Amino acid sequence: MRARTAFIGLLTAGVVGTAVWLVFYSPVLGVRNVEIVGNLTVPADRIEQQAAITALHPLATVDLASVESRVLGIRQLATVKAARVWPSTLEITVAEREPVAVLPVGGKAALVDKQGVVTEIRAIGPPDLPVLHMDRPSPTDPVTLAALKVVSTLPDTLSGKVKTVRASSAEGITFGLNDGRTVVWGGTDRGEDKAAVLLSLLSRKADLYDVSSPDVVTLK
Repeated sequence: MRARTAFIGLLTAGVVGTAVWLVFYSPVLGVRNVEIVGNLTVPADRIEQQAAITALHPLATVDLASVESRVLGIRQLATVKAARVWPSTLEITVAEREPVAVLPVGGKAALVDKQGVVTEIRAIGPPDLPVLHMDRPSPTDPVTLAALKVVSTLPDTLSGKVKTVRASSAEGITFGLNDGRTVVWGGTDRGEDKAAVLLSLLSRKADLYDVSSPDVVTLK
């Protein structure tokens, strides 16, 4: 009886040991595929290269947090989530940063998202993005962030008309429109009301439209 119990114990230990070896040490359940989800402009092979996962590395021992941290080194990405998909796939889901404005830097055009992060630098900025003119542009500058918040929340019917954005303060944001007219926008409050009022007024001839207080607007 004791021998039988011992045999069963050894057999169980052997099965468990084999299972542990297969899962944590063997290439049998290693990474054979890296699946990239959510990328639109960043190439999948670039993301996979940044993830730096060796082929057949045991899937169970992949440090997901480290993978996410490495992939976030690609500045065009806002978020990264890595997950195991058994038996052999590492899934990396990303969300790209969306440029909302252009910041002139050293004769180049830096594309920035709504958080003030530079996604890329080009020789010439896209014509559909407004150009920011700021005294101290920075992802930590309240004035910069206020201007970017306003720009990123404009409706499509208005955003395409904005050529330049200037801000002397977080409450002193102004637009230069494509046709040369100026809009005094003010701060980040009541954006929907301001946009609706401005769109209704643009058919009226004026050089300046002040919608900083959408209840009492001024045209000059």
